[in-house]
Amino acid sequence: MKILLVVYDQDAYTHWFPHGLAYIAAVLRQAGHEVCVYSQDQFHWPESHLKKYLIDNEPDVVAISLIAGYYQYKKIQKISKAINSVPKRPIYILGGHGPSPVPEFWLKKTGADFIIHGEGEITAVKLLDVLGKKKSGNGNVVSKVKGISYLENGKFVKTEERKLIKQDELVSIPFPAWDLFPMDYYAMLQFPGMTASDRSMQVITARGCPFHCNFCYRMDKGTRLRPIEDVIKEIRQLKERYNITYINFADELTMVGVKRTEELCHAIMDSGLDIKWALEGSGRLNYAKPKLLALMKKAGCVFIGYGVESLDDDTLKRMNKNLTRKQIIEGVEATRKAGIGVGMFMMFGNIDENEETLQKAVDFLLKYDDQSQLRTIRAITPYPGSPLYYYALEKGLLKDAADFYDNKHVNSDLLSVNFTQLSDEEFHSSLCEANKILLRNYYNRILEKTIEQTEELYLERDITFRGYRHSKHN
Repeated sequence: MKILLVVYDQDAYTHWFPHGLAYIAAVLRQAGHEVCVYSQDQFHWPESHLKKYLIDNEPDVVAISLIAGYYQYKKIQKISKAINSVPKRPIYILGGHGPSPVPEFWLKKTGADFIIHGEGEITAVKLLDVLGKKKSGNGNVVSKVKGISYLENGKFVKTEERKLIKQDELVSIPFPAWDLFPMDYYAMLQFPGMTASDRSMQVITARGCPFHCNFCYRMDKGTRLRPIEDVIKEIRQLKERYNITYINFADELTMVGVKRTEELCHAIMDSGLDIKWALEGSGRLNYAKPKLLALMKKAGCVFIGYGVESLDDDTLKRMNKNLTRKQIIEGVEATRKAGIGVGMFMMFGNIDENEETLQKAVDFLLKYDDQSQLRTIRAITPYPGSPLYYYALEKGLLKDAADFYDNKHVNSDLLSVNFTQLSDEEFHSSLCEANKILLRNYYNRILEKTIEQTEELYLERDITFRGYRHSKHN
C-alpha cells in the first residue's frame, strides 16, 4: 500500500526529529509498503497544500502521530478537515500520546478511521496488512487487530490491547528511516553545550520509565532497555551518514539506574566516536552522584536536564515523584561541580500547592541558575491518561476529555485545572510574579556577561570576538 506519514507543523523555526513516525516508517517499509513523508514542519505549508498533495498523489493511507498539547489539538482539527475533504479520501489513521488514552473522543473529533494505541510498530503493520487484503477483496475484518479503536456504524469499538514489545525483541525493530526525513533540517536544532557548527540528533536508548509521577501519561509500562551495542551502532551511523556531532538522548528516562548509565558511558568512550551528548530531560537526581557524574563528563556529557518539578517535600510525595528536596539539591550541586550544564524543569499547581511551595521553587532556581537554559515555572496540566487527569474527573474538576480540550487546556502556560489552595486569579498572579523574577535574573546576567565581553573586546583587544549576535543565550 501507498502510505503517507504527515509530520505536522508546530510553528517553530526548527523541530525535534519525529522518532515515532520514523520508526513506523521503517517497519512499514520493511513490510513492503511504499512510504512517503510529508514534512509540514520544515516548510510550514498550509493545510490547503496538504489537500492538494493528497489529491495529486492519491495515497492509500495517511497517518499522523501527535501529542496531547493544546496547540496540537487545534492543529490536528485543521489537518483533519483537509484530509476529510479530499474527493478520493485515503484511510486516515492516528496514533501517539494524544489519542491513545481517549480514543473515542479523538475519533469523533477528527473523523479518523482508526486510532492505534500505544506502541505502533507491530500494530501498524498488522492493521495495514488487514486493510490491504480487505482492499483486494479478501474481506479480513479489522476487529481481529489488537491495539486499535474505530467507529462502526457510529458505535465505538476498541479491540484487545496489544502487549508491549519485549525488551529482547527491541533489537528486531529497524533503526528510524532517517533517509525519508529532512535530516539536515533536524540537525540544526540547538541544545545546551553545542557550538554553532555542531549538528544534533536525538536517540532513544530505552522505552518507558520505572517511576509513576501523577502528572505523567506514559504509553509504556515499566522500562525496556535497548542493547547498548545497538545504541552505539545507531550513533555511529548518524555520525557517518549525517555528520552528527551531538547526541541528545530523548528517552522518558535515560538515567534509569547507575549501572545502566555507567555502561552507556563506557560504551561511548570505547567506541571512539568523539561526540558531545546530553540528556535534555531524562536525567534522574537520585542517581546524580559525584562518581557517576565524573564518568559522564569524561564520556562527553555536557548537559543534563532534570525533572525537578518542586522543592517542597509534601508536594513531591503527592506527585509520587520518589525524590526529596535533599536529593534534588545534592544532585544539582554535584552535577554543577562535575562541570556539566544543568536544566531544571519546574511546575506549579499540583494538589494543595500554595504560594509557599512556589517561593521554594523560585529561590531554588535563582540559586542554581547557571545560564545553561532560560528556565521558568509552568502551570501543571493533567493530560488525559495521567493519574492527575483521573483525579480531576473524580473530584468533579473535569467532566471529560472534551471539557479538557475544548474548555480548559487553552494554553500550556495557563491553568487548566486548579488543584491548589489558591483561586484562579491568585494562581496566575503568583505565577506571573515568580516568572518575572526569574526572567529578570536571567536576562540581567546575560546583560552583565555581554558588557564584560565588550570590555574585554575594547580594553583588552580580544581578537576572538566575532561581533554582537543573537544566540540561544541572548
